[in-house]
Amino acid sequence: SVTTVTGRGTGLDDAGLARKVAVIEQALRMHRPDPTDPIDALAKVGGFEIAGIAGLILGAAACRRPVVLDGFITGAAALIAAGLQPLCREYLIASHLSVERGHQAVYRKLDLRPLLDLDLRLGEGTGACLGISLVHAAIKILTQMATFDQAGVSERTP
Repeated sequence: SVTTVTGRGTGLDDAGLARKVAVIEQALRMHRPDPTDPIDALAKVGGFEIAGIAGLILGAAACRRPVVLDGFITGAAALIAAGLQPLCREYLIASHLSVERGHQAVYRKLDLRPLLDLDLRLGEGTGACLGISLVHAAIKILTQMATFDQAGVSERTP
């Protein structure tokens, strides 16, 4: 339901949250997006930013490049992209779980586990900046760290 996935953003009070929920419910009633058709949903209740990010995700997946997701909006775009091409899920990295209530639902639908859970809500890409650092560290571990055999630590001396 709309009330289940709609959060306070950067700090709406109860009245502001109620207005936000009402606006979303009205938009859904008025435009009736088909939840099984990503293009229909995007056209009826999406925005240019979500369309642009969804296109970026599809292009990156086509080029076999990973995409680090940040907050709720990038998650919404990832849902559109995955609805159009399910294989692009393989290229998505969830940087963090924001405090936005719908963010967890997005990751559940995409079958992603976020790298971090720091109660972020700012929306300036801070989660992705932190998450990409972990991705870079993982790449270095895979490509530059010696194995036990290479380091000579797997042999026991008498």
